[in-house]
Amino acid sequence: MGDTDMLSTVAGLLGEPARTRILTALLTGRALTAKELAYFAGVTAATASSEGLMTVATAPTRDWPPQHRVEPALREARMCYDHIAGRLGVALCDMLLRRRHVVLTDGGGEVTPGGARFLAGLGVDLPKARGARRHYCRGCLDWTERRHHISGAVGAALAGAFLERRWIARVPDSRALAVTAAGRKKLAELKVVDYAVEPVSRPLQAVAGRA
Repeated sequence: MGDTDMLSTVAGLLGEPARTRILTALLTGRALTAKELAYFAGVTAATASSEGLMTVATAPTRDWPPQHRVEPALREARMCYDHIAGRLGVALCDMLLRRRHVVLTDGGGEVTPGGARFLAGLGVDLPKARGARRHYCRGCLDWTERRHHISGAVGAALAGAFLERRWIARVPDSRALAVTAAGRKKLAELKVVDYAVEPVSRPLQAVAGRA
């Protein structure tokens, strides 16, 4: 009997098919967030996080990994709560780390003095961010890119600055973001990897033009 069959049998005896899906995901050896485990099991993130393998909901089988079902627009750029995620969010994080404007640690992070000047130049209100009653700066594992984007108050302030300057635009009725022509020019100026040439997705550019 293979590992998956054995797990299915054990979980079946326990009467919880969702546990089988969580265990199967964990067998890949990849670090998975509660959100990803919840997607795989078909339960809420709160349930997956607080109850772990004792999830009680059943759900139909879904494809794995979850990014296979993500719309291209969402994978390209989207809002994760109030900060930028997707390929754009990861690329921005990489740029900030590469220039040592931001330093990330386990569960936290900090903006360097040079980073403070750099972000201020982009219109990011760091004093306001530091006064917010939340994590100041931290990395958030991007569930489609498998790398970090910037979250916390700094991530929210960065997203706010990009929206205010119309470098990105919200796509109506979606969490997706469109990079505008002005935004692509700015990203190229900042040497953000993958954004220095032609747009990856013409539909996104068209949406941005209508925004």
